[in-house]
Amino acid sequence: MSAVTTHVLDTSRGHPAAGLAVRLVGPDGTTLGQARTDDDGRALDLGPDRLDPADYRLVFDTGGYFDRLGTSSLYPEVSVTFTVTGAGHYHVPLLLSAYGYSTYRGS
Repeated sequence: MSAVTTHVLDTSRGHPAAGLAVRLVGPDGTTLGQARTDDDGRALDLGPDRLDPADYRLVFDTGGYFDRLGTSSLYPEVSVTFTVTGAGHYHVPLLLSAYGYSTYRGS
């Protein structure tokens, strides 16, 4: 399993955000992995199984997701920067609507 996973829920629709493209970006700006969320809104294979301590970003293609739904939205992209402090798993969920979002450290 990847060191980083995510789960995206579309709170405006009350459903998982299936088919949303997500990229894991390293501290030097390179893409370390990418995936699309599955039918349950999860991306479990986003890159390496271990990350060195540093700041990383998850970049969610929210504009593409809402375009496919025929829904206008405010944020074409959501970028969540988080800090890896040591070995372990980092689960970074995203709660999403067309005009807002929130995130937290999951388990």
